Amino acid sequence: MIDFSKVKLVVSDMDGTLLNSKGKVSPQFFTLFKELQKHNIHFCAASGRQHNSIVDKLAAIKNDIHVIAENGAIAKKGEEILLINSLASQKITNIIPLLRNIKDANIVLCSQNSAFIESRDERFISLFQEYYHSFEVVDDLMEIAKTTTVLKIAIYHFDSSEAFIYPVIQHLKNDYLLKISGQNWLDISDEKANKGNALREVQRRLNVTKEETMVFGDYHNDIEMLQEANFSFAMKNAHKDIKELANYETESNDNFGVEAVLEELIQSK
Repeated sequence: MIDFSKVKLVVSDMDGTLLNSKGKVSPQFFTLFKELQKHNIHFCAASGRQHNSIVDKLAAIKNDIHVIAENGAIAKKGEEILLINSLASQKITNIIPLLRNIKDANIVLCSQNSAFIESRDERFISLFQEYYHSFEVVDDLMEIAKTTTVLKIAIYHFDSSEAFIYPVIQHLKNDYLLKISGQNWLDISDEKANKGNALREVQRRLNVTKEETMVFGDYHNDIEMLQEANFSFAMKNAHKDIKELANYETESNDNFGVEAVLEELIQSK
């Protein structure tokens, strides 16, 4: 039994972690959240998803939690913005032509309140709406980049982001933060925009240390965040790199891995 008595903050990734493979949060989690509150333990959801999409999944508790969205490009508590890191317009217009040349890649420009796509692929649009509730289909993303503050570029590939997107752009890793954020997604952000930096800001505001933080994750976009917690957990379904990095492992997202640890945490209090 691990001694969780010091924990004051729980941080969880969404897809592949808190959400099951059907994209749902379990009723058990919401029950456990009430117990966390009784023990003055804070909760933060941290995802590559759009903010609106995260709070939709956690609507019942959205005013009581911190939210790190777009892989750390923005962090909020309710409507208060705690941190924001956008991509320079020139960087976006420089990389879009390269991304357009990747076969079967679908590009998303993510702003604070909406996402923009130029793909007309109905299969992609149907899938994309699971992650981005507020979006527009536009004629030219280059024009959007010139007039809109963009937090992140997300690219979706139906087969593999790691195999088909990353090799084409990996030579740009000194100019952009490149994150394989799932089997099909790759995210491009400002160098400062990662979940770890955003988590440090949440910790600072809550006066919580690394030793008092518990984090759950499953993919490469969780790396920096896992490094900011002594109690770092990889899901059983996590990428092998994450399992090597995390200090502990829990059950899969479909087997209530987060909830199992939270029950132990509550018992330790």
